[in-house]
Amino acid sequence: MDLRKLKTLIDLVSESNVSELEITEAEGKVRIVKGGGALPPQATAPAAPAASVAASPVAVAPVAPDAPTGHTVKSPMVGTFYRSSSPGAKPFVEIGSQIKEGETVCIIEAMKILNEIEADKSGTVTKLLCENGQAVEYGQALFVIE
Repeated sequence: MDLRKLKTLIDLVSESNVSELEITEAEGKVRIVKGGGALPPQATAPAAPAASVAASPVAVAPVAPDAPTGHTVKSPMVGTFYRSSSPGAKPFVEIGSQIKEGETVCIIEAMKILNEIEADKSGTVTKLLCENGQAVEYGQALFVIE
């Protein structure tokens, strides 16, 4: 969620009679609570990036502090994630693989069509964020490249 939008929401809650506001969007979930003390962050969906916010005093605490650092290769579509071209084949990339921009890193099957997904940046694969055969959403992080 955009920081300006988050700040605006915090200001609106602070200045209104609303004591609690929760918003869920594609990028994550934000909960703003106005009260005397800060509430501890509450995890509602561990896979989704989320934040819990207490409006008085203002604090932002991420629910998923282990968010990946580096550049993430994201899914351009909804489908099924595959690390290799066929079940017995070697995966396109492993942790530690050196890849170049434009190199195929995985396949996403959508409507019986196998779509090769290419790296949008050169570097070293540091994290694999999806399991083979896992359903993925549009914009979901697949790999981390540093």
